[in-house]
Amino acid sequence: MNRPHLPADRRPSKHAAARASGRRDGTSGRSDTERADPKGAAPGNPGAKGRAPAGADSKSTAVRRAYPETTGTKTARLGHTQIKRSGPNPAVAERPRPEPELRDDSAVRVLCVDAESDGQRIDNFLLRHLKGVPRSHLYRVMRRGEVRVNKGRVKASHRLRMGDLVRIPPVRTALPETPVRVPASRLAPLAEAVLYEDERLLVIDKPAGLAVHGGSGLSYGLIESLRELRPGRELELVHRLDRDTSGCIVISKRRSALRELHELIREGGMDKRYLALIVGDLEREKSSVDAPLKKNVLQGGERMVQVDPDDGKPARTVFRRLGRFRWVSGVLTLVEAELITGRTHQIRVHAAYLGTPLAGDPKYGDQDANRALKALGLSRLFLHASALSFRLEGSARPHRVEASLPDDLERFLSVLEPAA
Repeated sequence: MNRPHLPADRRPSKHAAARASGRRDGTSGRSDTERADPKGAAPGNPGAKGRAPAGADSKSTAVRRAYPETTGTKTARLGHTQIKRSGPNPAVAERPRPEPELRDDSAVRVLCVDAESDGQRIDNFLLRHLKGVPRSHLYRVMRRGEVRVNKGRVKASHRLRMGDLVRIPPVRTALPETPVRVPASRLAPLAEAVLYEDERLLVIDKPAGLAVHGGSGLSYGLIESLRELRPGRELELVHRLDRDTSGCIVISKRRSALRELHELIREGGMDKRYLALIVGDLEREKSSVDAPLKKNVLQGGERMVQVDPDDGKPARTVFRRLGRFRWVSGVLTLVEAELITGRTHQIRVHAAYLGTPLAGDPKYGDQDANRALKALGLSRLFLHASALSFRLEGSARPHRVEASLPDDLERFLSVLEPAA
């Protein structure tokens, strides 16, 4: 309860003095936050006013023979058109830790669920997008029906599907940090990495080593860089690539395109092909792996994805052999991997499941083999998103976009001896 203000001509009583003394030594009295806001508008209080929401040209002979489609300059094809492209406790109580600084907005946000969030609980989804909002407040707004999925009320245990539209009501969220400027040395190559673009989308040839978005200690990623290159545009990631994977990635320029592309991916209407080098030999020219995957499995303190027939989600990859190479420890095989589903780390885990892990894979690979391959010149994961095919509503022909193998991976293959 708020105490009434004392009249200006009335002196504080000795009890008031005692209360003030208690506040100084931390034994009683209200917290700093309560004194600053007599209405009790602590972060997440639904009664507080002004609530707001968180928006090469020459190629090696071996490669030409193994995979001629990927040689040459980077191109994009639209139909038949080619586009270039601590210590002891103190004597007195410590001052309470200050609450995070909050901002007040008044707009409702609608977020489209991407592939990475497919299957995630709505409460965990909200916690990721509403930094600084107490969990108790999120559950409160969900109980009141202020959070909607596809315009309907949902429970905290509801699991989202890719393409779902999530309405987030005005809530008080932590103020964003000062935006980090992306170095010009990072922006310049991206400006030249556009493989295809129209009024609804663009396809970028993502370089290896660049995450698709900031977070987890990274101040920026691909999407933040593109937004800096093209301020004011409504750019959103349609799908994701691992940080160490290079190649084709689709960015939407309109929310309608984002929804349509997510629907395509969900229904299997986007064909994704990757080039990968595996340690070992593929037994058959074509091998299909159908093994359910479960992610975020703790293994030695590290979050992993593993094959789990009981609790895993369906996952299928088709591997096609393109060429073999000899090296000191046996055989390396260049393969094309076709994703039938799109689970996290799917190609890497399925390749390891076959007993032929990807070359240079620090997480699921053969570490002894990786050290030997590094001495030969392979300094990263050998995985490249080489081609995408899809057809949008209203398009006369399917879109097919290709990205040739990066120079560093081409150079590595050129030092290897082709095997029969």
